[in-house]
Amino acid sequence: MQHPLQISRRIEYGLRAMVCLAAQPEGKVMPFREIARRMNVPQDFLAKILKQLVTRQLAKSTRGARGGYRLARPARDITFLEVIEAVEGPVVVNLCQDGHDACRLSRGCTLYGVWKRGQERMLDVYRTATLDQLAMAELKPEQSLPSAAAVAGA
Repeated sequence: MQHPLQISRRIEYGLRAMVCLAAQPEGKVMPFREIARRMNVPQDFLAKILKQLVTRQLAKSTRGARGGYRLARPARDITFLEVIEAVEGPVVVNLCQDGHDACRLSRGCTLYGVWKRGQERMLDVYRTATLDQLAMAELKPEQSLPSAAAVAGA
């Protein structure tokens, strides 16, 4: 069972896919199966998540034999929060934070301020983390290594 404050698999897998795409050269299309394999994400679930990311204009898809996915914008312009909200909707720590007076105690509740500060801090972290900061070197395409002679200065 998932802990109530634990990030969902949908968010985790969406972020994994986007971090994988962010590690690729700008504009490079990555095959769907390759994303799933590299990021250890079930293909069926990933297909649904990628569809949401395309709908929200965070990723673009290309059909055909050389098809796949790529980021819709530069990695530096896509935040952690955008990805989270694309796959799960707005982040709300507690019902009283959703702006719809879900709790009749909201007006005098002493918990409200704590929930509000916690949510604001969390969202600030997610808003400032961008995909270019999160792209893992291990996911970047291998580049040719310099020869031993080049390193030695020959």
